Amino acid sequence: MRLNGRHTAGASQLPALRVWAICLLLLSAVAMSPAPARAAPSQAAATTHVYLLRGVLNIFSLGLDTIGARLQAQGIPVTVANFVSWSSLADEAATEYRAGRLKTIILVGHSSGATALPDMIAKLNQLGVPVKLAIGLDSVFKTKLSTGAERYINIYIGDGPGEPVRAAAGLRGKLDNVDVRGSGVGHITIDKNEAIQRRVIAEIDAAIARSRGPAGPVAQPAAPRAHSAAAVAPARN
Repeated sequence: MRLNGRHTAGASQLPALRVWAICLLLLSAVAMSPAPARAAPSQAAATTHVYLLRGVLNIFSLGLDTIGARLQAQGIPVTVANFVSWSSLADEAATEYRAGRLKTIILVGHSSGATALPDMIAKLNQLGVPVKLAIGLDSVFKTKLSTGAERYINIYIGDGPGEPVRAAAGLRGKLDNVDVRGSGVGHITIDKNEAIQRRVIAEIDAAIARSRGPAGPVAQPAAPRAHSAAAVAPARN
């Protein structure tokens, strides 16, 4: 009777044991399966470098840090530095370009960092290094672009301290002056504005996509024209 009782009890526990065994096997399979891998950056992104130049005192352009972090999340190498470093950064970029580790150079600057962009472009051109894209955010001094990037976008506040960039005679490359007056952004907040940041990143992504194809001839731009920005979100401090 005891044997029969024990046997009966053991038989009644078999379904439960089987369920537990199946659960353990499933859990083991999940634990052993690799986590989904993050997509590797494209070759074009990996051989791109974006240099972001902050303005005076290094404390008023922290929106560039946010842009840099978002680009890094896409696998795009970035350097964020104060505008006074533009010359040494140009030397660094030229060294990487000549070594073949860098193919696409993109520059972004805010305030005095935007004012320094034409000088950095000129030095890179003198070193034989092309600039794919440059984006200035509210350059605070009258700036003349004598040598060009493939495309230069100057986003400025026409009724504020920002200035349009002027094209020198014989400038090669496309120059766009984009006036965002009335959009709610200010000189201190333009780099932190969500819509402005999205536009900057979209322009960078587009430039990288263009760099995958064969390089075309550099366009000769007409005189700079002012454009009004559309759908700019309220500024965020």
